[in-house]
Amino acid sequence: MQTNLVQQFANTTEGQEAEAILRACVHCGFCTATCPTYQELNDERDGPRGRIYLMKMFLEGAEVTEKTREHLDRCLTCRSCETTCPSGVKYGRLLDISRDLIDKELPRPPKEKWMRWALARVVPNRVLFGYLLKLGQTFAPILPAKLRAKVPPKKQASPWPAASHNRIVLALAGCVQPSATPNTNAAAARVLDKLGITMVEAPEAGCCGAVNYHLSEHEKGLERMRQNIDAWWPAIESGAEALIMTASGCGAMVQDYGHLLRNDPVYAAKAAKVSELCTDLGAFLLEQDLESLKVQNTSGKVAFHCPCTLQHAMKQSGVVEQVLTKAGISLAITKDKHLCCGSAGTYSVLQPELSQKLLGNKLKALTVDNPDCIVTANVGCQMHLETKAQVPVQHWIELLDQ
Repeated sequence: MQTNLVQQFANTTEGQEAEAILRACVHCGFCTATCPTYQELNDERDGPRGRIYLMKMFLEGAEVTEKTREHLDRCLTCRSCETTCPSGVKYGRLLDISRDLIDKELPRPPKEKWMRWALARVVPNRVLFGYLLKLGQTFAPILPAKLRAKVPPKKQASPWPAASHNRIVLALAGCVQPSATPNTNAAAARVLDKLGITMVEAPEAGCCGAVNYHLSEHEKGLERMRQNIDAWWPAIESGAEALIMTASGCGAMVQDYGHLLRNDPVYAAKAAKVSELCTDLGAFLLEQDLESLKVQNTSGKVAFHCPCTLQHAMKQSGVVEQVLTKAGISLAITKDKHLCCGSAGTYSVLQPELSQKLLGNKLKALTVDNPDCIVTANVGCQMHLETKAQVPVQHWIELLDQ
């Protein structure tokens, strides 16, 4: 694709990165076949190719309108198009760059601005989110039905193992997971303990930075990344062999720390090391001897939902399924595995109507084989799926913790 960026963007680091991404696109249209929003809306501007043209026009100086932003806002950033693209177009990066620049060029209406500001303050704040979640759970019986459905039920964590081993791995508690799905990291720690590995969390490490970064608060997102690096660094220097991600949404962001902080003179090398150590829990377990993890399958048929961040961003499609199969779990047949469930971080709040349509489609695809439960690998997907699922939904590591 030929480009001619205006001077305003051409001489900036982000503008040059965006231009390189644009030039990789051959506008073949393969991406439209696997784009959830294009499949739902059948509008070229609501597919990756059309959105790429909209971003190109903006970067080349065309007037940006609310209509342009509406089509970009409808994108889930699921990155299914990246998996399909034969040219390796880094669509997710292009969208992050363009959304940030457009928001600076065309300020959002007050209501939108306030909603995004509130999400960026509440969701990454572990203490505040936990408090509001408990409040919602307490008053759930008297909430309106639609709002009540969005409040996840109370969950308990299993005890963390007391043993200590020579092999140490780091984990990220994150922002939402400790209060919404507290058993996830506890179950992972117990499973790893059976393999002679100690999993530890750095208390000072918080949100991975994704919420702020994807809401066009790039500097705030980078600040959270630096804070996490500082929190992890003593354990990394002491020999932690991996940074285990139990939420693929966080994993997709942490694996990019090295790229996003590549020009930071203080953090560039550390960020690159963090990204190098970052690995999904499934990928880490697949490299271990899993004989001791054989479970008695009391869960019946299990439908695995592979989050977009796991299959399209972290490129780990099929890995968790291998782990579950090796452990003796019976997997149900599912359809349309490449399509998003509609959670997509804050998308379910900002684009509720489209998110609900995608959720309905996903639950139909996950239950064609009448599974007894659904498991996934990301806290956001887990919370979203369980709002309408007719069977239990949990993190897949909880099956191995039986």
